[in-house]
Amino acid sequence: MNNSGDPFAALHARSHPLRGSLSREMHVRKMPRLQAPARVVQFVLLVDDADVDASLTIMRSLLAPHDVPFDPTGRFLNCRIGALGFTWERHSEFMTYSFLAAGRGPLFDLTPFAQAALWIGALPGRVIRSTQIAVIADAPDEATIATHFAQDDLIISDVADGQARIWSDFRLHADGFGRLLVQDKGLQGAELAQLVQRLQELGNYRKIALLGLPEAQAATPLLTGLEQRLTAITGRVAEPDADADVVLEALSALAAELAQIVARTRYRMSATQAYAAICRDRIRALEVAPVRGYGSLDDFTERRLLPAMRTCDAFTRRLEDLSQRTAWTSAMLRTRVDTALARRNRDLLASMDRRTGLQLRLQHTVEGLSVVAVSYYSLGLWHYLKEALEHQGAHLPGWIDIALIPAIVLAVWLGIRQLKKVKRPSPNSH
Repeated sequence: MNNSGDPFAALHARSHPLRGSLSREMHVRKMPRLQAPARVVQFVLLVDDADVDASLTIMRSLLAPHDVPFDPTGRFLNCRIGALGFTWERHSEFMTYSFLAAGRGPLFDLTPFAQAALWIGALPGRVIRSTQIAVIADAPDEATIATHFAQDDLIISDVADGQARIWSDFRLHADGFGRLLVQDKGLQGAELAQLVQRLQELGNYRKIALLGLPEAQAATPLLTGLEQRLTAITGRVAEPDADADVVLEALSALAAELAQIVARTRYRMSATQAYAAICRDRIRALEVAPVRGYGSLDDFTERRLLPAMRTCDAFTRRLEDLSQRTAWTSAMLRTRVDTALARRNRDLLASMDRRTGLQLRLQHTVEGLSVVAVSYYSLGLWHYLKEALEHQGAHLPGWIDIALIPAIVLAVWLGIRQLKKVKRPSPNSH
């Protein structure tokens, strides 16, 4: 009987162990609400397993003076550290640290983020992206845009169904940051925070997706060399006098090198495809509209990302094709070896048949000679017996000698034949 008064207490006890964490995952990954004017600085740090452990330890010590509890098993944190808002997110291979300063100030002024510089200096990892975002309410003049962005690469786009406009040149400036200017033209509630988060995610995933390009470019010459070697090996397989052992050794060495390339690049190529798909999703969610006379955000992303993705896709297909061709060549070589082995086995069996036939003929010859020998000795014994009888006075007619010769030969032959028919007794017989 349930004493708590909750009729579903037993049902709650049957909850999946991941139910709570999955529910929180759907709600925690969002930035705090923003209001123009504001400035955001974000750092993206690539981390390995050792960096992750060190980062979690350092994060706990950095947050302790601000009385912020930190769960090292979590993947997202949103809090305040002094005058700055702070958001931390943990991904599979990188971590993002975002710092928010509310209020008006000079565009792209890093002075309010001095504490952020100390934090990033203490945290392990390699900076793959650092961005400044300035959020304003009024449209900037052309002089302001020219001061902060390179005109040759200037991108201007309306986003969020025309409720915001963005400016950027997607360059790494002298201060080590990229720059993004966002004008709020009528966003409401959490829309501005969602817009900034999507813009940051688009840039982050685009940069991480591009990590696959250098790997594909570096491994392509190796792949070309393996393809040429495989072509030569396949040609040697077709040669009738080729040494199968030598060909097999060369093919095994090639397969081992190919396996190393696959193991080294498979994760990065798969991650590149996944990140590129997320970028396309973010572009659709941003509802980008071009501004006449300027490049647009979606066009910039497609022009930079699409060729890299095609290179990575082509590299992946070449890897798969080379793996398949290597398997085919290996199958051909195995077929050739099996065929040669079957031919040798056939010749060996034929030779064994010939030897068996010779042994059978020899056995028959020996048996015939045995009949003659045994008959000869039997007749010799008869003559000794006959002479003994004659000395005793017995007189035996000559036709007995004539009759005994075929009789003894026939009896010996029948005796040897009967011996051949006798079966060996089985081990279990009594």
